[in-house]
Amino acid sequence: MELSTYLLPESGNMPNNDRLALLVYASAVACDRPDPAVLFEQAFDAHSWPSAWRNGIFPYHHYHSTAHEALGVYRGTVSVRFGGEDGVIVAASAGDVIIVPAGVAHKCVGHSADLGIVGAYPRGQIPDTCDGSNYTEDRRTIAGLGIPQMDPMFGDSGPMLDHWRA
Repeated sequence: MELSTYLLPESGNMPNNDRLALLVYASAVACDRPDPAVLFEQAFDAHSWPSAWRNGIFPYHHYHSTAHEALGVYRGTVSVRFGGEDGVIVAASAGDVIIVPAGVAHKCVGHSADLGIVGAYPRGQIPDTCDGSNYTEDRRTIAGLGIPQMDPMFGDSGPMLDHWRA
């Protein structure tokens, strides 16, 4: 597995997160089975990030103020802009996991026709979908959100815990 981190400060009306880094676990899972989504669902569920959906990523900038998010790419490829219009574009493919801290804007900017993603949120966190129109209130909500006790892929040890609790 290869780890990439991105610390994304606020940009326009996108709060992003200047204390918790966006994390990309490249090649975290070998997607070599008939239904590779199950690999992500099992890992997320076992580590207190219940799998919530299978789909793609919205094609418009949005963020969650009430939950962190884990994205497991089980099929295809995707390019996502994180951090708003001036943010970074991250390319991901089958086997990759992206952990998006609350407040970090994200938008799909391109994907293969066969894209499949499993999404998950830490147990007890219920995601909202924000567009920056309640920026001030959202910043307060994000600041009060706790850090999950478990890494969605590696449980009570793992890169998320190392980076988010440092």
